[in-house]
Amino acid sequence: MSVVQRKAMLKADGFFPHKKNVKGTTIIYSRKHPTAKFVRVVVDSGIGKRSGKVVGKAGVKLCYVNRMKSWREITTEIFTDNTGLVGTIRKVEDSEKFVKTCKHCKAKKFKAKTGNTVCSNACWTAWSGKKKAASPKKKTSQKIAAQKPATNPKGSTLGGPVKKKSQKVTPKSKRTYPANKSPQKKAEKKLQKIVAKILPGDLVTVEEIEFDKVTIDFTGSILGVVMKVDHHGKATTNWTANTSDLPEWDLPHLDHYKEGRRRLYRFKVLSRKCEWSKAA
Repeated sequence: MSVVQRKAMLKADGFFPHKKNVKGTTIIYSRKHPTAKFVRVVVDSGIGKRSGKVVGKAGVKLCYVNRMKSWREITTEIFTDNTGLVGTIRKVEDSEKFVKTCKHCKAKKFKAKTGNTVCSNACWTAWSGKKKAASPKKKTSQKIAAQKPATNPKGSTLGGPVKKKSQKVTPKSKRTYPANKSPQKKAEKKLQKIVAKILPGDLVTVEEIEFDKVTIDFTGSILGVVMKVDHHGKATTNWTANTSDLPEWDLPHLDHYKEGRRRLYRFKVLSRKCEWSKAA
């Protein structure tokens, strides 16, 4: 079982090694899921960090990155050797569609230590307090206060409380009602797909955009060469230099994205003229 072969297979599929493994001593690899947002494909390579040798089979699973940047395991880990590694990765990626989703915040659910399947964002902590505050407890007992004898307008005392005068009731025929206004739902604006023609052999760097405006240009600090681009627009890139603070898993790997995103990182081609534009 070759270490070089296993590392090469993971690198060719777009995986990058993590600097730390808090749960063990093997090297952990990960990359973004090709379709699911906030989901990462995680591979325990089974390669010892200190020895550099294969100490076990590779384990593949899916993790959801929640609002607090914590990783939650949403699928069980599947172990395999070099011959079945690529097929197992594809099988685990496809299992994402069967993971339950929170009906409130649409985040993926995971199995907690208690054994319950709960939301990865723990969204119930945000609205449960408001719900309790909106429904105060009913009083089960009332204090009976001694009532003083009420006096009528002439000054004589009565044994009970003063009765309220009855209010006039407007007949149904004379009542007026406000016109019922049915609010029209605003038509949801479809997000346009933004694409660029990324080709194998392109010399590329990275640029950060917010709401379709370039905020940071990493020219001079990040450099890579595109090795291949499949029919889904997924690009395999050999990043030869990265002196920025941008982690490896945030580096771009697609030739398209949806407009209006708050922040994302996309390719910038240096070796030829290539511009991002709306898909036809």
